[in-house]
Amino acid sequence: MPNKLLDQFALVTGGSRGIGRAVCLALAAEGARVIVHYHRNRPAAEEVCALLRPACVSIVQADLESTDSISRMIESLGDINLDILVNNAGVWKPTPLGSTSEAALREVLDANLAGMFWITQAALPRLRDGARIVNLSSTAGRVGIASGRSVYGAAKAGVDSFTKSWALELAPRRIRVNAVAPGYVETDMTAEHFSNPETRENALRRHPLGQFTTAEDVANAVVFLCAEDSARITGQSLNVSGGFVI
Repeated sequence: MPNKLLDQFALVTGGSRGIGRAVCLALAAEGARVIVHYHRNRPAAEEVCALLRPACVSIVQADLESTDSISRMIESLGDINLDILVNNAGVWKPTPLGSTSEAALREVLDANLAGMFWITQAALPRLRDGARIVNLSSTAGRVGIASGRSVYGAAKAGVDSFTKSWALELAPRRIRVNAVAPGYVETDMTAEHFSNPETRENALRRHPLGQFTTAEDVANAVVFLCAEDSARITGQSLNVSGGFVI
């Protein structure tokens, strides 16, 4: 029976859909007990929880752009301490130079960068010594982006910086901090972008292996970074992108 993460408590932000959903399923398949976070779509979170049973511990709600909301969510965990925190929640919205509003810029930065800081800070007292944090980064933080998503790319570059600094900061507690950086992943978040066949084909040509990364590919990398298989790996950002950044 799979048991790399047997009875370890894991909180997955943005766990109700896409990559987060796949991460929840993969962690549960290795024996973890999963807490599914969502922001707005409770029915989707309930669906994931139903798929996980009996591995689903609870469903929790928070707006990760609000420190008050995050605090309430952490308090709702009761006496649960965490072995794993997966910072997956984020948004992928265009911010073209010349026409982006202040509100749009702040939303992308808050959802993808500031929110990750706030949830990690709030969860820190609940993290056991020896816990693992996995941040969802992106190849967008490592290459230029021509699709008007420069703020998203900047935020993801910030995630990689968080990952390195937190790995040093938390090493005295043996808390390992790593990131997974996918290339393009076909989820509901990217569906509109890929609705144009030419756009999809152009993106696919940037992947030397000739395939997009799947949500399951990303989830498998997250499991690896949470398990003892990666016991001496910290401060790293693992590209799972079919060669996108080569």
